[in-house]
Amino acid sequence: MKLKVLIVVFFFFGFSAFSQSYKPLLDNLNEWHFTTCYFGCTTDVYYTDGDTIVDGKNYKILDGYHYISRTFLIREDVPTKKVYLNIVSSIFNEEFLLYDFSLNEGDTFNMKNPVSPFPQDGGAFLLDSIVERPLVDGNEYKHFYFSPAPGNTISTENAVWIEGMGSLSIINAPGGHPDINGVGHLSCFFKNTEAFYANLDSIDDCIPLILETKKYNLEEVIVSKQTNYNNCILSNTKKVKSVTIFDLSGKKLEMKTNNGQNSMILDLSNYQNGLYFLLASGYGDTKKAFKIIK
Repeated sequence: MKLKVLIVVFFFFGFSAFSQSYKPLLDNLNEWHFTTCYFGCTTDVYYTDGDTIVDGKNYKILDGYHYISRTFLIREDVPTKKVYLNIVSSIFNEEFLLYDFSLNEGDTFNMKNPVSPFPQDGGAFLLDSIVERPLVDGNEYKHFYFSPAPGNTISTENAVWIEGMGSLSIINAPGGHPDINGVGHLSCFFKNTEAFYANLDSIDDCIPLILETKKYNLEEVIVSKQTNYNNCILSNTKKVKSVTIFDLSGKKLEMKTNNGQNSMILDLSNYQNGLYFLLASGYGDTKKAFKIIK
């Protein structure tokens, strides 16, 4: 009886240790590079720029490339592993299910490619295989390989999704065939300026262009201290990864991390009265320093 219990416990914890949890597609900030080659190669960039709420649902706003109208909104339901696109207009909004990463091999999925070079209703696709392959960070992520299902007369070419990233074609074309000499092929994808995917067949390198120069400055971060309290408040800290406290000699006293919150509270009750320095660190190696007096 004890042996059976041990086997069950080993199996459960062994499975938990080696199984990989779902990698969300959307991070705080995201940037895609899309390359097309005809007589020469051109790479276009699009990215998420800000958040909004429509019909009670939280979306990120796509911008750049074909999305400069800022009417393409994308959201992810992490528990169900589904990603949706909402195209807004002055008349009505229309939401499409773009990706379902909960699919299993042998499942069929009706591809929607709204406002893209591919048919908006791409028809049914068969999920032929799911293969885990390493990406830039060295970890393995699920690659979903689709082909048009029998009877699909709308789409004739295969499609590829990658968990944590989306289509190898443009983001709003899950049924789009990635062709560097045709519509194009995803060449780079970044989460918070960190490279997640890179295809260097037709480009020299993957460097974040928009997010590194535009999205990670800390100009809006401000510091205030509550009168008669030992708390120091930092506001507009959504782009701040961490805050470090130093004394006048430059000695590091404490570091507090931030997980996308728009404000941070530092408790100074254990510090002696005097002058201290705060260093706010953001993504893309951006920094901003402050002086506080306790």
